[in-house]
Amino acid sequence: MKIPALFLTLALGTSAAFPQAATQTARNESLKQEVRLSVERGLNFLRAKQNPTTGQWGDSEPVAMTALGIISFMLDPNRKSGDPVPAEVEKATKYLVSQARPDGGIFTKARGNYNTAIALTALLLNNKPENEQVMLNARRYLVRCQVDLDEKGKQDNPLDGGIGYGDEKGMHADMSNLTFALEALYYSQSLLADKGDAAKNEPQLNFSAAIDFIQRCQNRPETNKSSWVSKDPDDAGGFIYNPSETRGAKVTNPDGSVALRSYGSISYAGLLSFIYAGVDQNDPRVKAVIEWLQNHYNPDENPGLGAAGLYYYYQTMSKALSIAKIDFIKTKDGRTVDWRADIAQKLLSLQKGDGSWSNTEGRWMESDPVLTTSYILMALGRIHQRL
Repeated sequence: MKIPALFLTLALGTSAAFPQAATQTARNESLKQEVRLSVERGLNFLRAKQNPTTGQWGDSEPVAMTALGIISFMLDPNRKSGDPVPAEVEKATKYLVSQARPDGGIFTKARGNYNTAIALTALLLNNKPENEQVMLNARRYLVRCQVDLDEKGKQDNPLDGGIGYGDEKGMHADMSNLTFALEALYYSQSLLADKGDAAKNEPQLNFSAAIDFIQRCQNRPETNKSSWVSKDPDDAGGFIYNPSETRGAKVTNPDGSVALRSYGSISYAGLLSFIYAGVDQNDPRVKAVIEWLQNHYNPDENPGLGAAGLYYYYQTMSKALSIAKIDFIKTKDGRTVDWRADIAQKLLSLQKGDGSWSNTEGRWMESDPVLTTSYILMALGRIHQRL
């Protein structure tokens, strides 16, 4: 089994997905040093919170939390090429493998896709030959999580093509869970690189159906005829949670119809999903979401949701803009913003004395400092790569 040598630095960070970025000279050296010091303090916080017996982080969703912890350590900008894998990561990796199920899922009680997707991504970053079968099984599990309701093989249900938390009935799908799954599948394709004909028998996601699901979550009337699609230009190109449900605002139109407003974190997830699903950078759907994201760039809040989901927003933003190779944001008022420096400074200002980060708005578990600290360490690790 071979994993590309650049996988560690490119996965979850700056891939070659969109080549429009110009080569940049080194800059912000002082800020980069601050970021490295901040990351070390954050990792020390995580070290203190790791269960010394099991190697896990967290008691609620321990598989996902442990996987996020692994990713945080593996993206540490203080690590040098050739450095050994941190002991914390080795212990946490053993915990993830211990939670693997016969059907390929890696989780404790529920939310099979959510936990398995993040776990597979973490295992790929600390790739070990002895864990190859666990990773392949997890990959197959994620493919089976894709929703296909009503008549099989037809896009006849709004949820078709999507992926949800991984409940047994498969009656849920959303952009956040789909993005995590697409990410794991995108990078785990490398597991098949040296398998020759055997790789042809590996199950593959129905990417056409996934792309159809993604566009059904986009506020873009040209490609989405759903009744909820907003006619307000301010929403054009952005995303909502799933084809019929939002976590953002709803607006009643003069004719009595209800429009669902686009919001920040899930719009970055939409951009990521398009990239992972192989949609070209010149596709109008991709251009539309990038334009929405630039028009709504905000380092202080999750556009449309305020403080809710703010730390998930930061990590999704840093991943999406890095992978899309967008180095500068052109805002609606005409400014050109070095988003990496801007967001890095914001995140450094939010760090607490013990090295952690946490959100005063506790929605989606963001009052848990292990979760939010992992989110921010992942964001800073990606930002540092091209700061």
